[in-house]
Amino acid sequence: MIISSVATPREAAAAPRLVADRLSDRLAAYLAGQIDGGVLVPGDRLPTEPELAAAHGVSRTVVREAVHQLRSQGLLVSRQGSGVYVAPPALHRPLAFDPTVLESMAAVVQIVEVRRAVEGEIAALAAQRATRAQIVALRRALAAIDAAVKAGGDGVAEDLAFHRAIADASGNPQFALLLGFLEQYLREAMRVTRGNEARYEEFMDEVRAEHLAIVDAIAAHDDKAARRAATEHMRQAARRLEAGGVIAAPQRAAAARAPSRRKGTAK
Repeated sequence: MIISSVATPREAAAAPRLVADRLSDRLAAYLAGQIDGGVLVPGDRLPTEPELAAAHGVSRTVVREAVHQLRSQGLLVSRQGSGVYVAPPALHRPLAFDPTVLESMAAVVQIVEVRRAVEGEIAALAAQRATRAQIVALRRALAAIDAAVKAGGDGVAEDLAFHRAIADASGNPQFALLLGFLEQYLREAMRVTRGNEARYEEFMDEVRAEHLAIVDAIAAHDDKAARRAATEHMRQAARRLEAGGVIAAPQRAAAARAPSRRKGTAK
């Protein structure tokens, strides 16, 4: 199917109006979703730049930037004098997250869950493979977090550096690359979590103790304890967000969404 080069009034009305920040990212994510969902298939021609701009309520510059993003990801190809088309499926596609992952408290929890899925295994491997020098580097990274907080900082950069040091100690350079990619998302999530923790002295004490438990397990070359400590650290980060009132607890959120029970309904 070839997409019509002229958007019909119905198509224009159905297209989402993009009004938030990073419009080009949002438009790129929307078009990528259409491609991934099979609405746009290889060989389909995109509407023209002015048509996309009018349909989504954005400038032609925004459209140009969004198309450039998707071309760089291998999702679109330009044909001289013909237009922009959906590219054939690529064997390899670069990893990318929906940019809206940066914009809500729910997304912060999702990033914490991603970290919990990977950092437990990273810590376990670090416990198996860390050298004496890497263990020393981990203890220095912990001290750097404390120093940053005492100096009035939020400790986010130092916290990220601590987790990168664990990845380095795992002996697998791919983990360091993965965390490097995730940092653009982790940084925002950690600003929220550390900002919440800084409001409560007991939270800060808990975080310090959890970090120390990870390092001690790695230093003892106890992979099971390291995996457990790193996973528990992520679990507790989510709990602290709930306890601090930053997010609703799952049971409270579920209760708020549930329809009201009628009188006489069994409880």
